Amino acid sequence: MNSTLRQNQFRSTVAVWVVLLLLCCYSNETKAQQTASQTAPGAAQNQQSSVEAAPAAEKEDAAAKDAAENPVAAAISLPLQNNTFYGVGPYRRAENELLIEPVVPIRLSANWMVISRTIVPVVVVPRLSSTAGVDYGLSNIQPQFYLSPVHTGKFVWGVGPQFWLPTATDHSLGINKWGGGPTTVGLYSSGHFLGGALINNEFAGVNHTHENEMTINGFAYYNFKHGWYVISSPIMTADWTAERSKRWTVPVGGGAGRLFKIGHQPLNARVQFFNDVRTTNGGSDWQMQTQLQFLFIRHK
Repeated sequence: MNSTLRQNQFRSTVAVWVVLLLLCCYSNETKAQQTASQTAPGAAQNQQSSVEAAPAAEKEDAAAKDAAENPVAAAISLPLQNNTFYGVGPYRRAENELLIEPVVPIRLSANWMVISRTIVPVVVVPRLSSTAGVDYGLSNIQPQFYLSPVHTGKFVWGVGPQFWLPTATDHSLGINKWGGGPTTVGLYSSGHFLGGALINNEFAGVNHTHENEMTINGFAYYNFKHGWYVISSPIMTADWTAERSKRWTVPVGGGAGRLFKIGHQPLNARVQFFNDVRTTNGGSDWQMQTQLQFLFIRHK
């Protein structure tokens, strides 16, 4: 049963990434066809307009790259992040978590903006005991709001509140209590490199049924030509309600991704693998993360 579940999830993930690679190849073929058409007879008439459009296209590509790597970028985006955790529970099953994370910037003034980032988790929890079955559904939705300056240099920051909503459809998927806590982000970019971290701590519930967990999501990118990059963005957590020896989850690893277009739609796709060098009681051995992000860049 365990082997069959892992094989099915592995095949599904491979199928998803085959589709993503085909999309990347399609975008390359489209660009090649556009280049070829520009060299055809009559293309000289459009040469001047192409030269004029080049700076605008470069600015749009830079804005898409910033939105893909900067959690508090001034652009609307929709990341769909799927996390699969292997070796969970006493039966060493796989747990899956799809995070739908719409990001919307809100301009407050000429100098300040608020970036809304809402985490909507759809979770599949494996069988954890002889009397329990597989549970799946919606977990706790977590809206985040970052106050950040509009005009930044190489260092970008944001700070604000995070909320914990009682939206879990089953007790095994989350704690249905109201809660929240502080959240902050900081990042630095220089040349091909960009790195930083998202840090927050959330509190929900009281007494025996409560949540008190810190999340540290560090990220580091190194960018190459044609939209390719390597990335490491492990999500470390500390469950302050657990015993000290079973409190931390520390994954180590990374992966690669690419920023590309289908038609005029910018997309960002990536895959990462992590080994959990430290984990909680019944936690996973290793993780696989895939993400497809839709980027909506304002045309100027």
